[in-house]
Amino acid sequence: MNTNQPAKNNSEERFWFLRRPVQFIADIVILSAAFLIAYLPSLNIQLGEFYFDTAITQLPFVVFIQFSSLFLVGAYSIIWRYVSLEDIKAFLKAALISSVILIAVRFLLSLTTFNLWQVPVSVILIDTLLAFGGLLGLRVLRRFAYELGEKRQYTGAKRRIKQKATLFVGAGRIGSIAVRDVLGRADTEFEVRGFVDDDRRKKGGSVNGVKVLGTTADLARLVDELNIEQIVIAIDQAQGKEIRRILDICREIPVKARIVPSLHEIVHGRVQVSRIRDVEIEDLLGREPVQLDDKNLHEFLTDKIVMVTGAGGSIGSELVRQVAEFNPKLILLVERAEYMLFQIERELTKDFPETRFLPLLADTGDAPRMREIFADYAPQVVFHAAAHKHVPLMEVNPTEAIKNNVFATKIIGELAGEFGVKDFVLISTDKAVNPTSVMGASKRIAEIVLQSLNQKYKTNFMAVRFGNVLGSAGSVVPIFREQIRKSEPITVTHKEMTRYFMTIPEASQLVLQAGALGKGGEIFILDMGEPVKIMDLAEDMIRLSGLEPYEDIDIIFTGIRNGEKLFEELEITGENLLKTEHPKIFIGKIATYTPEEVGNILSNFQTAVSENSEAKIRTLFNHFLPEATITEKDKPEETPSNKTEKNFYTPPTKFGLAEK
Repeated sequence: MNTNQPAKNNSEERFWFLRRPVQFIADIVILSAAFLIAYLPSLNIQLGEFYFDTAITQLPFVVFIQFSSLFLVGAYSIIWRYVSLEDIKAFLKAALISSVILIAVRFLLSLTTFNLWQVPVSVILIDTLLAFGGLLGLRVLRRFAYELGEKRQYTGAKRRIKQKATLFVGAGRIGSIAVRDVLGRADTEFEVRGFVDDDRRKKGGSVNGVKVLGTTADLARLVDELNIEQIVIAIDQAQGKEIRRILDICREIPVKARIVPSLHEIVHGRVQVSRIRDVEIEDLLGREPVQLDDKNLHEFLTDKIVMVTGAGGSIGSELVRQVAEFNPKLILLVERAEYMLFQIERELTKDFPETRFLPLLADTGDAPRMREIFADYAPQVVFHAAAHKHVPLMEVNPTEAIKNNVFATKIIGELAGEFGVKDFVLISTDKAVNPTSVMGASKRIAEIVLQSLNQKYKTNFMAVRFGNVLGSAGSVVPIFREQIRKSEPITVTHKEMTRYFMTIPEASQLVLQAGALGKGGEIFILDMGEPVKIMDLAEDMIRLSGLEPYEDIDIIFTGIRNGEKLFEELEITGENLLKTEHPKIFIGKIATYTPEEVGNILSNFQTAVSENSEAKIRTLFNHFLPEATITEKDKPEETPSNKTEKNFYTPPTKFGLAEK
């Protein structure tokens, strides 16, 4: 477990001036000179003559106030070589604070007792303007000198590097930052020849000295006239449709297209040249960034002990990263795969050195081990992401699906209720809607168990359903990438198959937000946007690799596997959903089972697991879930249209999303 060293950090911050003596002395000289100049009769006509003795007496007091203001607003934590417009705010705040203090002293102190400390208002105003203008000027000068020195340092490298003529698409904030970074380095591969931007008002203007030459409609002409070798997409909060449109234009010209990551991906808004990368499938499927209610999330997570099960998995590890941003008291990383736990521990140690976390090797189905963890660490919030999620594998291993997805959830949920956990969030799936697979049906049973526990304990139990996440282990994107890398044909199960997709960070952020909104008993459903055809996804990935579908890489269709659907269902429209405070999070109106019904369900499944009877497990799914269509092993898949009535069980009268 990592440890914090606040005492050391505070000490270093307190004695920062010992590490920057030249800057300290230069600032003192500028502040002193500005104050003395403000007293000169040539500037300050109100004084009439130069009060040298008065100025010298007041100088230490004024400089102390100004210097303290700079320290108060954090001006000395700014790295001068990266000084920007955002950093100027700190100096403006310091100027305002110091001038307000000096003016207050001027009018509040006694005229007879403290008259030497009463600086004239005209001197205060002139001094503030000169002093803080001088400080900013010094820092801008130092940045200029740094960039000039860097260019000289890399003169040799510049001669060796072959630069490519480049056009930047987007003359907004992202484009400005990216081009400034490119122009500030001599070892760059980009020779910037202009901007294009679809805001026609920008045409003819310039950003960082680079001219806006036209719109995206002019790309073909500009590429030809300027011998452009590559295009860099640098659009603020660009969505997938816009990126795809520009890629199509570049493909027709043709010219290579690259992209600058979104501001969400870039720490403190600073773009480095190395971050300009090739366009990836995640960019094409990207949507508007998730807007989170930070206040709500801080109340939910800050200073709390948070447990994440399956912490080494795709969703679990991202949940850990997102939780760490809200300063929890402790994060418990529960994972049964040793290597995955080792990996997430290493990452956290590097990226979140001040976050306390504890890696715990444990199986959520091991009741004694999990009881020990709850007793020792008393988590307040639990995110249960540990699960078997691969549809084809669970068709072959239905017993394991029940043990891990149902009974392990029951164990963790009961312990959470027993030990007084405040909030418990289950990661569910869109495959739990009208399930046709063992995996989806097992997650639907887990939801039923969770709603039953919510009636029994004070803990707020809730589940969050969403579809596929891009890049998660075993999902189509990494599989397609591997097939393309090996120059193998891409395998798609069916030409018309579609799936909902969202990025792992987006899904995890919405899970946190749903947990913060939950009052207990809800099954939250995330807005997954528009479904994506898997065949289109495969074609896009081939083209993004610089190849052509069906020419360089073939696409073959293997047929729908057991348990799979052509179209997943989320039901994000209609009367079966309730809106929440967040526009991308809904609550499914799904009726609960009685404790007796839940007990009967679990008892029957426990017997089937003990007997290791796969056939019985499949029968029980169809028996207890009237919306399910689980086929017998090695039998043709039964579709909802030809599904037979199950007449030996009377289900609850209302099922919400399952009711068609």
